[in-house]
Amino acid sequence: MATQAPSVSLTITTERIGDKAVLHCTGRLVSGVCGFLNRKFQEVCPDSKVIVLNFTSLEWIDSMGLGTLVRLYVSCKSSGRRLELINLAPRVKEMLGLTNLLGIFAEMGERGITHF
Repeated sequence: MATQAPSVSLTITTERIGDKAVLHCTGRLVSGVCGFLNRKFQEVCPDSKVIVLNFTSLEWIDSMGLGTLVRLYVSCKSSGRRLELINLAPRVKEMLGLTNLLGIFAEMGERGITHF
């Protein structure tokens, strides 16, 4: 079921595959919608060992979005879950690289970041 953040700059569709939750993100992960991603993340956490953020259609991420990803990473790591980022758009991959976060997410395991 697709839902949108109040400012309509981010849409998230959730898919469940066994103990894996996939959040398909479309739009922009920017200030004002980060709480929306966090709420969707918290909804799928209790039943998920792996949480996948599919960024195929994510156009942009700002500093607030990066901070949110770090919080989700810490939450997964501290609870024994795995966070995967997949299908990074070039601009998103570049931003993660510039802030040295690309390596941190890759450290989540062999599947930390896949499908560039």
